[in-house]
Amino acid sequence: MDHSRVPVLEALEEFRRRGDVVYGPPGHKQGRGVDPRVLEILGEDLFRADVLSLNGLDDRRQSQGIVSQAEELMADAVGADKAFFSTCGSSLSVKTAMLAVAGPGEKMLISRNAHKSVIAAVVVNGVDPVWVHPKFDGERHMAHPPEPEDVRRALDAHPDAKGMLLITPTDWGTCADIRGVAEVCHERDVALIVDEAWGAHLPFHPDLPAWGMDVGADLVVTSVHKMGGAVEQSSVFHLKGDRISPDVLKQREDLLGTTSASSLVFATLDGWRRQMAEQGHDLLGTALRRAARVREAIAKTPGLRPLDREVVDEGLAAELDPLKISIDVRELGISGMQAAEWLRADRHIDVGAADTCRINAQITHADDDRTEELLVESLRKLVEGADAIERQPRVRLPEPRALELEQAVLPREAFLGPAERVPAEKAVGRVAAEMLSPYPPGVPAVAPGEVITTEVVEYLRSGVAAGMLIPDAADPMVETIRVMAR
Repeated sequence: MDHSRVPVLEALEEFRRRGDVVYGPPGHKQGRGVDPRVLEILGEDLFRADVLSLNGLDDRRQSQGIVSQAEELMADAVGADKAFFSTCGSSLSVKTAMLAVAGPGEKMLISRNAHKSVIAAVVVNGVDPVWVHPKFDGERHMAHPPEPEDVRRALDAHPDAKGMLLITPTDWGTCADIRGVAEVCHERDVALIVDEAWGAHLPFHPDLPAWGMDVGADLVVTSVHKMGGAVEQSSVFHLKGDRISPDVLKQREDLLGTTSASSLVFATLDGWRRQMAEQGHDLLGTALRRAARVREAIAKTPGLRPLDREVVDEGLAAELDPLKISIDVRELGISGMQAAEWLRADRHIDVGAADTCRINAQITHADDDRTEELLVESLRKLVEGADAIERQPRVRLPEPRALELEQAVLPREAFLGPAERVPAEKAVGRVAAEMLSPYPPGVPAVAPGEVITTEVVEYLRSGVAAGMLIPDAADPMVETIRVMAR
């Protein structure tokens, strides 16, 4: 296909050339009605590009198929049979994907290191989750994706499962053996969905980890805003093969998605695909070399331990995305949350994620010599200034197995059923009626329907005292917890 074409951007350009006057949404009328104080910050061009697809970029019959053409080009660029744009982020795309495979009461295998949006999908869809627990790394206090044998054992125990949802790469950059998991699933004619939210860049350079569409996945969800070049909330789900019906997938998306899709998202997805198809190999090659230099500099800095290929060599992960630079800061005597706050306050550096043990900085095609040097220099300053950072109470990190909670009730039943708030210490032994997700990365330590333990309460309470954020809790301080009513 001709990847110099950008149907959405071309339609937007034609809309401006025609000078159409719109008597429908959006009400700001291409920025004419926007408060000048808003325009001063956001700019007029942003609102000029905010155009409806129907009766704007396209006619009311969608006869020109502008968005469909852009989706076909995306599918061709990444080796998928079909691609669908989503303007509600991968949080919606994951829900759509799961609905296309399993319905209420049906079983689905799900990596337990899933983002809270996946747990939300379990609640919304009413599926019966079969948790496939990740490989816990006790030394680093990190969860790596489950392995093919973990999936095989789960399918042996639950042969009626309709599909598998695998999360890879993780927020910290470790990757699953997608090909191995796909082979296990397809032996049973079970569909494999890959939540590859952090992997939109993977199809465009051979030195990056495997891209799901190339190694057997049936459906891959990506968040292009995370590692790509589109605006926030831009997501694409990619389909290959015949295990999942494209018609069913499209109708499920129509059920959940917005009827007022953003042309800003469509246009930037379209432009990013063209950029990657034409220049992706060179741009990502430069980013890979840049990330290697950053990782090498960090490794030479006392007190900092970058996550590197040793997790692959040790058999803990199948691959590692070298553009995700995770840095253990515990030798400095501080937490990752403290390191992130110090970098923001003292160096005006915002890292991608931070937890008890580490911070994460991602390198993309958008970085340059200045940002590379700034990151390395700021991390060196962090080391120099670490002694002056006030020590906080220690987070009581549980043993890995203590995070594998018993699922006593279906998440949907627990989340939507009668509940009460009780003091945290009295929640032990009770069934959770809410999600408790340290954020970022947003993987629930407790999911609805799971039995709360002393270890997990101590972990969350001590984490909050040390600066951990749990924004989805009814009580973010975790002094009380919502549990199912007796």
